[in-house]
Amino acid sequence: MPRKPKRPCSFPGCPNLTDGRFCEEHEKKENKRYERYDRNPATKRRYGRAWKRIRDSYAAEHPVCEQCMAVGRYVKTAEIHHKLPLAEGGTHDRRNLIALCKECHARIHAERGDRWHKKRAARYDERL
Repeated sequence: MPRKPKRPCSFPGCPNLTDGRFCEEHEKKENKRYERYDRNPATKRRYGRAWKRIRDSYAAEHPVCEQCMAVGRYVKTAEIHHKLPLAEGGTHDRRNLIALCKECHARIHAERGDRWHKKRAARYDERL
């Protein structure tokens, strides 16, 4: 199956072609800028060194996406997700974690409406 054509890096003035949004050099710079200026400091405190150890050990125990495996697909785990987010009172407890592929992880956050600061407005029927 043919791949998508590469596109120019989104960093201003960079002529490099890439498969993602930024070339390798500018992806590191963009991640550093995001961590420093755009990411909520409270989030940074919740996801420290302890979380990295928990995440790595959980991923080693669950190498396949749990949602895909439930429907008979075997896709490698890319993300460890909190069922109840830490911001809403969740913990790093293993019962609150689920191993997901990137597609399932993105779908969950899109359904919740918490990507790009777009919270889904509750309809009148849902509030009752």
